[in-house]
Amino acid sequence: MGDARKRRIVVKIGTGVLTSGVGCLEIGKMKSLCAQVAEAKRRGIEVILVSSGAVGLGMGKLGLKSRPKNIRKVQMCAAVGQGALIQTWAEIFAPFSITVAQILLTRDDVDSLSRYGSVRELIDELLKNSVVPILNENDCISAAELNMKFGDNDVLSALVSTLAKADDLMILSTAKGLVDMAGTGRVVKLIENITPEIRAMAGGTQSATAVGGMITKIKAAEIATRNGCDVYIARGDDENVLLDILDGKNPGSKFVARKNPSSSRKRWLAYFGKTIQKIVVDSGAARALREDGRSLLPAGVISISGDFDKGEMVEIIDSGTGHPVARGLAEVGSEQLERMRKKAGKCDHKDVVVHRDNMALV
Repeated sequence: MGDARKRRIVVKIGTGVLTSGVGCLEIGKMKSLCAQVAEAKRRGIEVILVSSGAVGLGMGKLGLKSRPKNIRKVQMCAAVGQGALIQTWAEIFAPFSITVAQILLTRDDVDSLSRYGSVRELIDELLKNSVVPILNENDCISAAELNMKFGDNDVLSALVSTLAKADDLMILSTAKGLVDMAGTGRVVKLIENITPEIRAMAGGTQSATAVGGMITKIKAAEIATRNGCDVYIARGDDENVLLDILDGKNPGSKFVARKNPSSSRKRWLAYFGKTIQKIVVDSGAARALREDGRSLLPAGVISISGDFDKGEMVEIIDSGTGHPVARGLAEVGSEQLERMRKKAGKCDHKDVVVHRDNMALV
């Protein structure tokens, strides 16, 4: 880890692990996981939980058999279920003399750099005082149409791992790992690079209460491993699954962390701030950003998608692939950028659209 701080892990527990059918919590599994968390803490490891289950629990209390398609009904289920979920966690952790804290997040809570810092500092303070933070998306107020959602708790757990500078992310669900369905049919034990072939192995979910599936777990692994965090995908109901991972075993699939993770500010730039518009750049500019760590200059800009002001977050798109290259804070507004582009080849080398210090590759 390179410093004296304690090992820090994020454990994401899926709806399929926590419930049996709609609205029925698996208390036995929850007790087993609490005992493993208690043992991890006894070893001096800091533990953050990301717990699904609120919507499914609310569905049960409201007599619903399948996840509603109407966003307001989903919010209603979350509002009903979240209180019962955190109360159950608190009661099951109590015999281990462990205090829990509930943190409910929307995208808005981390899209501001100052609020992102506040969430990070809160988690640090809770862990320093031996409290177990239990995070979930605040589904009772998040709304996809307002771009407030993380998408699912797999992605949320990866973003929490990134924000908290965790050493390991353990995604515990009903999946035993990444299965090579097109080849051997076996679990792929070690993934050092997430290639198109690895992504092709992913599939969705058929659960009545869950969202996502292996696709979102691969996405979560991409985010977390880029930021120096090993990722494990394993069955949450396997006996001692958490402790097995901590003991160096690999009961599922392990995605290996990249070396040299980014600073907290770069992590925020890459994954958290809300982008205002897109800037499309030519292949030369995209290569200079990726390979040479350059700032974005006006000469490389092909087009912009709309209006933005200086200091707002923009996404930089490679015209050749259509994929994002980087995200960053604009040094100029869109109107000034258009004036700079009209100078054609006469731009001053000091003219910068997005400075490399305020940019993160994605």
